[in-house]
Amino acid sequence: MKKSINEVEVWDQFRAGDQNAFAVLYSHFVQPLYTYCMGITSDKDLIKDCLHDLFVEIWKNHASLGPTTSVKFYLMASIKRKIVRQLETQLKNQTHHEAYKYQFMEDMPSAERQLVMVEEERMSHTSMYQSLNKLSKRQREAITLKYFENMDTDQISERMNINPQSVYNLIFGALRVMKDQMSVRAYAC
Repeated sequence: MKKSINEVEVWDQFRAGDQNAFAVLYSHFVQPLYTYCMGITSDKDLIKDCLHDLFVEIWKNHASLGPTTSVKFYLMASIKRKIVRQLETQLKNQTHHEAYKYQFMEDMPSAERQLVMVEEERMSHTSMYQSLNKLSKRQREAITLKYFENMDTDQISERMNINPQSVYNLIFGALRVMKDQMSVRAYAC
């Protein structure tokens, strides 16, 4: 049987910074608080986490806590608020995740549509590479440097040993040829 304590006196000692009084409060109230919380939720891990957080917080703030006539009531009200906040947060997160999952599933194309998209992408790549083969060697080099190696005009100019205007002309001409080639292929399909 647990021995009784003068909870108000122990509380005041705890508020003054007495670690032994804190240990007495913890050992005296942790089990009744745990049992009380089981009436709110059956999530044992949540209860343990909230109890831990409660006792850590009251120790950190012991100097600023006020006097009370019922430590048990104070701790029960505090743990209830903490549990309810955690349950509300879990509910919000669960609702958010379910909404996201629903939206993700709704936005996800069907298996048939995915196959069509893969085939369209493959055809687009094939068409692009075939149109690249229609370019002159210099145009292909300029396009490769610009779009595959991410060089700017000055870097391409230096690499190809031509002036920047010639780079613009090569790229513009190459893009026009590729666009025309890809348009012809698109109409042929």
